Amino acid sequence: MSKFFSTFVPDFEIIMEKISKSQVKLVKSLQVKKYRDELGLFVAEGEKCVEELRRAFELVHLYREGENATRTEIEQMSGLRTPQGVIGVFKKRNGANDANGVSDANDGLILALDGIQDPGNLGTIIRTCDWFGVHDIFCSSDTADCYNPKVVQATMGALARVRIHYVDLPAWLKEQQGPIIGTLLEGRDMYEAPLPKQGIIVMGNEGNGISQDVRKLISHPILIPPYPNKKASEVIESLNVSIATAIVLAEIRKP
Repeated sequence: MSKFFSTFVPDFEIIMEKISKSQVKLVKSLQVKKYRDELGLFVAEGEKCVEELRRAFELVHLYREGENATRTEIEQMSGLRTPQGVIGVFKKRNGANDANGVSDANDGLILALDGIQDPGNLGTIIRTCDWFGVHDIFCSSDTADCYNPKVVQATMGALARVRIHYVDLPAWLKEQQGPIIGTLLEGRDMYEAPLPKQGIIVMGNEGNGISQDVRKLISHPILIPPYPNKKASEVIESLNVSIATAIVLAEIRKP
């Protein structure tokens, strides 16, 4: 028995029940958003990720290779090419993924995502926000599902500390006060522009950038300049959105 699971989870013996065929089927179904929404559950893999999420989400089932699941059963349930041997099934947060409530720990900085499609990008952005002390992300309704297993794995447990809210983004932004910072090709060099330390940072879709409805609401358009001093049109089309997010957050959080 894992030292972590025997000490951290008080109801270990109940959670570690012997697996059945129906449970294998249920866990496998959580790879699909429809069933995650219907059941109110999501799945995480790997001991570290499960450990982190257990601190913020209710753990419903825990399966561990060699203890209550075979290697074959783990492989059947896993969404990873190389299963890590530990799978946790968690309850989604009740009411956390809406427009209600913003953490005071953000220090006045919030991230907004406009149509981010790639689960890996979303997961990396969540992990980056955790590093830079941004604990609330407001997403347009067409942004990837934060409970997608690929998102969950990419967060490396940061989903336990960063709250994701799905909203009508243009309508939500119109209600906010303070600076709205957005990355645009026609924006001002962010190393020359005085960047506000508080406000909302908007990052756009991987292919199309920030939508027109949201673009109209940006008060501080900025550009991450390429190096050396070239026009943006002379280099690659754009930075990866998760990398761009990290660069902007690092600059704003700079003492």
